[in-house]
Amino acid sequence: MKDQIKAYIESLVEAYVKENDVRGNEKVTKKIAAAAKRNAEIVKVKAITNITDKRQDDDHTYIKYDVHMQYLIKQKEKMYVEEQLEHHIASFYKNKLYDTREIEHEDIILNPEKTDADFSSVREDVRISYSYDRLKAVQYAERWWNSYNPAYKKFEVDCTNFISQCLHTGGAPMRGYPNKSQGWWMRGNSWSYSWSVANSLRLYLSTSKSGLQAREVGSPDELQLGDVICYDFQGDGRFDHNTIVTGKDAYGMPLVNAHTYNSRMRYWAYEDSSAYTPNIKYKFFTIIDNA
Repeated sequence: MKDQIKAYIESLVEAYVKENDVRGNEKVTKKIAAAAKRNAEIVKVKAITNITDKRQDDDHTYIKYDVHMQYLIKQKEKMYVEEQLEHHIASFYKNKLYDTREIEHEDIILNPEKTDADFSSVREDVRISYSYDRLKAVQYAERWWNSYNPAYKKFEVDCTNFISQCLHTGGAPMRGYPNKSQGWWMRGNSWSYSWSVANSLRLYLSTSKSGLQAREVGSPDELQLGDVICYDFQGDGRFDHNTIVTGKDAYGMPLVNAHTYNSRMRYWAYEDSSAYTPNIKYKFFTIIDNA
């Protein structure tokens, strides 16, 4: 069964480079098209598989496995590696593979916690000085993009928790404890909504005048390393996802790291995402160095 999974993944890897027909190749086509749109090419792909679960039911066997995808991207004279972790499930009947598909983990970001912070009554007359170390924030995002720091709680929808950790490592100060609906903080087994809920962090960055502060800019090319992008995939005014800028492509556009669908050096627009819709809206926040 392992050999059959390996053969399928090898065919998938080949499809990215040669654009061959393969089961479930809609994602392949979408990713190739998204790269071509920005004059980039996927020149090499590597996949590392890891079986995470196996279940037997009479003549049927179900195997869950992770695929660590690595894409060598060429754009003008620049080359870099984009990485993503995919979750798959393979179905066998009498030890013969009859179906394998990706589990669309990215879809769960469209069902976030519905509670938001209310910053309308927050007093912000105390100035908290801090220096934002962008390099440290990016180094943290690189270290933990595909794993979870045991010093923090892990969430099923972990994207905003991950971004908050990156910002805090960069020197952004917490404030507001113990009120979950105010400020931005995590302590022990408690945290503010803005720390862990995508839409709440977006609201906090839009309004905070003390502690962690940010300035909204009009386009992604204005962002620096360590800045934040917020995503409203359905364009309904409620933001679903956050990423941190960890690099730039050959045209100076952001490459980002993220959790939930763990990604590294992914192109900021997410046009290859299963959650993407034509109604998508973005907000771009540059972190203020308030030393």
